[in-house]
Amino acid sequence: MELTFLGTSSMVPTKDRNHAGIFLAYKNEGILFDAGEGMQRQFKTAGIPLPKITRILITHWHGDHVLGLPGIMQTLSATSYEGTLKIYGPKGTKKRIDALFEAFVFDRKLEFEIFEVNEGIFFENRDFYLEAFGMEHGIETLAFKFVEKDIRKIDMKKAKKLGLSEGPLIGKLQDGNSVEFKGNKINPDDVSDIAPGKKIAYVTDTNVCNNCYKAAQDCDVFICESTYASKLSGKSEEHNHMTAKQAAHIANNSNVKKLVLTHFSARYKNTDEVLQDAKDLFDNVICARDFMKIKL
Repeated sequence: MELTFLGTSSMVPTKDRNHAGIFLAYKNEGILFDAGEGMQRQFKTAGIPLPKITRILITHWHGDHVLGLPGIMQTLSATSYEGTLKIYGPKGTKKRIDALFEAFVFDRKLEFEIFEVNEGIFFENRDFYLEAFGMEHGIETLAFKFVEKDIRKIDMKKAKKLGLSEGPLIGKLQDGNSVEFKGNKINPDDVSDIAPGKKIAYVTDTNVCNNCYKAAQDCDVFICESTYASKLSGKSEEHNHMTAKQAAHIANNSNVKKLVLTHFSARYKNTDEVLQDAKDLFDNVICARDFMKIKL
């Protein structure tokens, strides 16, 4: 599991920071959180093939979070993209994507599905689920949470002592089922342990609200906007954004392991002030930069 930060600026990009975008690579999935302007080039610079994207999660329809979407779709349409691209967003997403096809000339070879997401779990398979939380930004806005399901890890030393080797029986045990072997019943707990799944949340473009804490709860990595340092808290509130100190307060009260700040105002030439602002309340915090990677 690896996170790549492809855009860490807010409304105005800078020489070093692109509009918003974070890519999560997990097994055969490639989940893009937001698709700001210039996202195709960010993928190329990061060395990630664009067809690795399987799902795009749009937090809201302000331009700095979606202006890269038509370019991504057009390029995927011109490639041998396999499967169906899944696009998730808040209420109104279908209408707005229809408008993209009115505004731009597409050959529409790309197979895609659009899902308008309400609060709660909106996708689930055997490995993970995706959850949405309503935010407060003046327009329909969502935060997203990726939750990996707990993993049963087989201890092959224990299995071999019971005569088991790699094969279908090991697979059944890993799925949590008991098996019969040479007249003996073997339970999953006899040869395995449970490893807790990882949790990642992405909260951006919102005032502080209860759902911020719900999204952040128990996260291994909590990615949160910190558009301003606390000196500009009035400006932050006026524009429905958060300060670094507010992000740290959420992390501190939500059992977060690591806080990653992003979505910085272009006014900051570096993130020293923003980082220190957060560190006053939460120690394990870093400021994201474009092309930074985090392995989990």
